[in-house]
Amino acid sequence: MTRGMFVSIDGPSGAGKSTTIKALYDELAGRGIDVHQTVEPTTSDIGRFVSDNFAHIRGHALACLVAADRYEHAEHEIEPRLTAGQTVITDRYVASTLVMQQLDGVPLPFLLALNAHVLMPDLAVILAADPGLIAERIAARGPRNRFHRDPTAPGREVLFYEDAVLYLRSVGIRVLVVDTAASTPAQVARIIADAIPAPPVASVAT
Repeated sequence: MTRGMFVSIDGPSGAGKSTTIKALYDELAGRGIDVHQTVEPTTSDIGRFVSDNFAHIRGHALACLVAADRYEHAEHEIEPRLTAGQTVITDRYVASTLVMQQLDGVPLPFLLALNAHVLMPDLAVILAADPGLIAERIAARGPRNRFHRDPTAPGREVLFYEDAVLYLRSVGIRVLVVDTAASTPAQVARIIADAIPAPPVASVAT
């Protein structure tokens, strides 16, 4: 059986991840691709603990919990789906850690060490948008986490994502950066779908 492809979708708050991921799921399904959608934090016990305690667990402790959720996510959900031939798209993955935990004051080397052995995506998608537009969208919908109450966060988040792109590319991960301000979610979804690498051809025993 041909192994499925693993695609992560990350980007600043307000960049349109939720609408883009739904559009991407529909686009891939419409192309006849067996696709599975997932998210971090997950719905596992660890993931729910992270979500429930995000407001007051911070820094290194939160980074460790997020990494633990990711390793369990990869082992128990992502990897089995890929082995079964499904294409997996996840809402947030390593790039989000390199950004959000740095916003929380955790040094980059610590984050890289924590995630050194995690399953990496075949395509890492970074959704981009101007910090001013991000701030407008957050203000319009209201703050959803403690970072949204920091007026400097959108600009810092964008810069950290630029650094994350450079890091991922430096370790051989294929990265696609898409500006969501200039395209509809459906257009962005088509761009991503077209960029997903073709799955490797399964070898035939002789």
